[in-house]
Amino acid sequence: MKKLINEPGAVVDEMLDGMVAAHPELRRLDGTNVLVRGDAPVEGKVAVVSGGGSGHEPTHAGYLGEGMLDGAAAGEVFTSPTADQLNEMIQATDAGEGVLCVVKNYEGDVMNFDTAAEMAGMEGVDVEQVVVNDDVAVEDSLYTSGRRGVAGTIFVHKCAGAKAAAGGDLGEVKAVAEKVVDNVRTMGMALTSCVTPEKGEPTFDLGEDEIELGIGIHGEPGTERAEVMSADEITEHLTENVLDDLELDEGEEVVTMVNGMGGTPLSELYIVNRKLQSILDDRGVETWDAWVGDYMTSLDMMGCSVSVLRVDDELKELLGAPAETPGLTVTE
Repeated sequence: MKKLINEPGAVVDEMLDGMVAAHPELRRLDGTNVLVRGDAPVEGKVAVVSGGGSGHEPTHAGYLGEGMLDGAAAGEVFTSPTADQLNEMIQATDAGEGVLCVVKNYEGDVMNFDTAAEMAGMEGVDVEQVVVNDDVAVEDSLYTSGRRGVAGTIFVHKCAGAKAAAGGDLGEVKAVAEKVVDNVRTMGMALTSCVTPEKGEPTFDLGEDEIELGIGIHGEPGTERAEVMSADEITEHLTENVLDDLELDEGEEVVTMVNGMGGTPLSELYIVNRKLQSILDDRGVETWDAWVGDYMTSLDMMGCSVSVLRVDDELKELLGAPAETPGLTVTE
């Protein structure tokens, strides 16, 4: 398989150097795969940090900046960062107001963030964590106990980051993050496998006439392998599963996300969004805002996920608050 890389083992290191070269408002902690805001630690503000395996860009470092994350740790492709690097990130971003870690529910991530929080706590840093588990497709997958954390995580970054930027204390920032976790659901699908740099070939086999429904962002198996369906049929399957789990009432407001997996043209994502909004209209649910694009990818996988977040006045204010990051900019 053809990839625009040098050595497979150098992909993450060279990617991070290139990212800092493109975004000098970010800086890399020496000897680590951790990027932080250039002005970190930001005095008088709770720090919000995240991290996980690489290959999901712009997640995680793409959301570093004003109004979102203060630090992001990059593991190797689809592999958790080490506890030592997570600890360095926590300590580098703490301005004395505490640090909130946003963790996707994968066993390696949870274990290493737990260890890092203990390490930082012994150094006097006040650390809290939230674990995102928005994937409605499967319980107890190859990488998780419970539901996986997927694209809904970006809504957590946005709302927690906005609350911290507005001066919220650590308890308030954590409460907002947990509120998003409680009210967001996601389901994804794949038309093709992704190809990791180390392996150089598809991580799983899909026939020319097959798709995978409910797949994870590392290529974990989904709920079923089905024959190729139309965009409307796929969207209906994903959306109905998400809405049934979220148990929305008529008249409620939501923010939606149609997220590309890295290899899907934007035109196709808009076709999915067209059907998603039609389904919500039919249910009497009002869309306050609709996000369409690549927010949490799986390298070059062709496919998408659908996320729906129930919102109230507080979450709408936080989602609409200014943010300036490489991967997402919101202006007043």
